[in-house]
Amino acid sequence: MKNTMEYKGYLGSVEFDEEEGLLFGRVMGIRSLISYEGESAKELLEDFHGAVDDYLELCRAEGKTPETAYKGSFNVRISPELHKQLAVYAMEHNVSLNHCVEQALEKALAQK
Repeated sequence: MKNTMEYKGYLGSVEFDEEEGLLFGRVMGIRSLISYEGESAKELLEDFHGAVDDYLELCRAEGKTPETAYKGSFNVRISPELHKQLAVYAMEHNVSLNHCVEQALEKALAQK
């Protein structure tokens, strides 16, 4: 079981309000607030698809470029000493700092 769903490249959360007996969620990774809800998994999925489609149509109508999530660029804050060690490692291996970080993240995810 997972608590996310994907449609047209947008990732949406899946949450449950026990008091209301309602499933709900929002599109993650963008600044625009796109939310949806449903009383069943089927309704939630349909409303999620509709909300994404409505957002894309609104952007088209307003001549705006829709936001995209997870562009492959993010800031990571680490200690200066770790930064230095990683930079030296990258230079010694003739690779970029980005390449080192990407490889470390891929390795970490492969171990999960």
